[in-house]
Amino acid sequence: MRRRIGIDVGGTNTDAVLLEDDRVLHAMKTPTTADVLTGVRIALLDVARAMGAGGVQAVMIGTTHFVNAVVQRRDLAPVGALRIGLPAAKSLPPFCDWPQDLAAIVRGQVHMVEGGHDFDGRPIMPLDEAAVRAAARAMREGGIGCVAISSVFSPLDPGMERRAAEILQAEMPDAAITLSHDLGRIGLLERENVALLNACLAPLARHTIAAFEEALRQAGIAAPLFITQNDGTVIRAELAARFPVLSFASGPTNSMRGAAFLTGVQDALVVDVGGTTSDVGALKGGFPREANAVVQVGGVRTLFRMPDLLSIGLGGGSHVEADGAGRIRIGPRSVGFRLPELARIFGGPQLTTSDIAVRAGLLGLGDAAQVEDVALGFAEATLAEAARMLEETIDRMKTDAAPVPLLAVGGGAFLVPDRLQGVSEVLRPAHAAVANAVGAAIAQVSGETDQVFQGMTRAEAMAEAERIARTRAVEAGADAATLVLVDIEDLPIAYLPGGALRVRARVVGEIAAG
Repeated sequence: MRRRIGIDVGGTNTDAVLLEDDRVLHAMKTPTTADVLTGVRIALLDVARAMGAGGVQAVMIGTTHFVNAVVQRRDLAPVGALRIGLPAAKSLPPFCDWPQDLAAIVRGQVHMVEGGHDFDGRPIMPLDEAAVRAAARAMREGGIGCVAISSVFSPLDPGMERRAAEILQAEMPDAAITLSHDLGRIGLLERENVALLNACLAPLARHTIAAFEEALRQAGIAAPLFITQNDGTVIRAELAARFPVLSFASGPTNSMRGAAFLTGVQDALVVDVGGTTSDVGALKGGFPREANAVVQVGGVRTLFRMPDLLSIGLGGGSHVEADGAGRIRIGPRSVGFRLPELARIFGGPQLTTSDIAVRAGLLGLGDAAQVEDVALGFAEATLAEAARMLEETIDRMKTDAAPVPLLAVGGGAFLVPDRLQGVSEVLRPAHAAVANAVGAAIAQVSGETDQVFQGMTRAEAMAEAERIARTRAVEAGADAATLVLVDIEDLPIAYLPGGALRVRARVVGEIAAG
């Protein structure tokens, strides 16, 4: 018997489930608190009471805490940027494409030194170790505690980044150091941006993970803690504290994985309607389809492992307004976790989509008498506008014109009608309101590699990529005996000598016991 606790912290609600094998034994929702961590403690205490005498094998938590910090420009640390690439990579310095307000907070010091590799793996220049040491001393004297190191084409050869980290560690033993090749892919600015974002979140990540672990202790739950990632899998908490960017999009991916688990459907579109937004994504083999294009986070261009999602300002707490011409506008503003305080059905002043659903008889929540003055025709027109917004987003996510099944989950799923253009059927699984927490609870551990191999046959390169992915999965907390290769692809690179191949491999497996 396998028992797990899954928790997902959304912008409006914190959801928790107790899962025993394939059964949801207990589910709960509590409003997300302003400090996030109080809501998690409440959820854990509630689930601990439902657990009884039996223990759990693991606790999985998905949180939007880190991406919200970037979007809202709060709790970010100043970062020292060290780029290895002179003289080639001088014209576009670190932070050059960041929004000014965010760069003003995060940009601590910028240092560029000689080194890096060319596209064929040959060194541009030897690493200037004296300049790296000088940069480390300048950052230490400037009070910088977080550093991001990026080197030109480091995914081909990460040696210079690693050597620079050794020098920095000797000069700045307490610094939190992020190496760009651990997170990003080929593309210097985007990979460097991911490393810079990760570095600025290091103190917040350490504090948040420590608070989660303390919440487990207070609830009397003795089980390892895992944090959900952007691809619908989990990593050990101590690794998540080092790489907070890997959980940026964990909320929507948890919902998608939970929807697949609750319905048994592995290939479909999923709409997760929360309190503020609706996130539409595609399932492929039970996992979210991955984005292959540049993804902006808080206005910063990045290129790393992220789900392919479209988000619109439609949720259970979205503001509903009509202009002078009678046109209805939904969102993007939302009352969020203050729904019980501000919505009309609870005596508040703001008309929301939840009020509309209560007036139309779709939802039993609050006091329906508070919205009797809303014309039924207006309520129906508002729901029709919500359907139009969903249809447009679904159409943009589809890869062909054929109708596809749609899995509707999330606390605001009452806004999804039973019939939509381009959708073959709308499935609403049991426990749909807490699908995100279910997705967290069932998550497996993954390992991934994406790098260029030279001087090998195709079979050797693919075998080595799989070996690296398996090693990373075990480091993240997977049981080696359960690992399965779920995705591998190779791309010959004609402009590199020696039959170079870029290989991407991904494996998943169950959490290791103990």
